[in-house]
Amino acid sequence: MDAAAKTQKGAGGRKGGGGRKKAVPRSVKAGLQFPVGRIGRYLKKGRYAQRVGSGAPVYLAAVLEYLAAEVLELAGNAARDNKKSRIVPRHLLLAIRNDDELGKLLSGVTIAHGGVLPNINPVLLPKKTSAAEGKEPKSPSKAIKSGKASKAAKSPKKA
Repeated sequence: MDAAAKTQKGAGGRKGGGGRKKAVPRSVKAGLQFPVGRIGRYLKKGRYAQRVGSGAPVYLAAVLEYLAAEVLELAGNAARDNKKSRIVPRHLLLAIRNDDELGKLLSGVTIAHGGVLPNINPVLLPKKTSAAEGKEPKSPSKAIKSGKASKAAKSPKKA
């Protein structure tokens, strides 16, 4: 019994059957999908500042995850509108350019194989006629020569 007690006491209880707790990633602690540890490493390695606070990679990961989720949701809607089940670069472009805030954020970005937004200058479109002009025939002679309606119109004039 004395030997067992010594092994548990020695070295802070590490020698005995206690064991270490399993490491929990910071992404899991923050409830995020994006990797907090990797983003922290990139912040340090990129030398953006001499020191990086512990909350900075968590905040940046959360912002990046939100932006990714927003773009993917809009691109998924664009894919569904085009009756497709897979998001392609065209859907990403349509999603980004049709959204005001994302369009402003990514205004200088070119998306490969994205194409352009469908847009025709109104000056180039054919002139529209009013609804009343569209129903009536343009020349009166054609109205008289047409079928039964013109004969009915002639008969009251004779009487």
